[in-house]
Amino acid sequence: MKPIAIGDLSRQAGVKVPTIRFYEERGLLPKPERTDGNRRTYDMSDVRRLRFIRHARELGFEIEDIKALLFLAGQPDRPCNEADAIARKHLGAIDDRIARLTGLRKEMQAMVDQCAGGHVRECRIIEVLADHGECLHAEH
Repeated sequence: MKPIAIGDLSRQAGVKVPTIRFYEERGLLPKPERTDGNRRTYDMSDVRRLRFIRHARELGFEIEDIKALLFLAGQPDRPCNEADAIARKHLGAIDDRIARLTGLRKEMQAMVDQCAGGHVRECRIIEVLADHGECLHAEH
């Protein structure tokens, strides 16, 4: 099979070249073979691995979790409880972010709704930003 150059890997996996180098530095991709001219070369397993990494990043997984998932993917006969635990932890983090964003949205909507559109000296938005105690939810 013909070796794949880094630019071709980039196109096939939908990831920019600096990102490929970043993933190599972080240990997500193995160090590539080198040509006599010291150019990196890859193969289809690298394309598949990089697509896996890209999809996991799009879903918001952290680098360390992706490393663990890649390790597990390389051991197909293992039970998937570890992968499940990683995904459940990530889902919990997403739920937490959604709850915080929902509260933030309510706060912003209240500030906008209470703004009378008059002068800055009477602006509810400015008042709330100046005094955290004026927030609906002081914990954010």
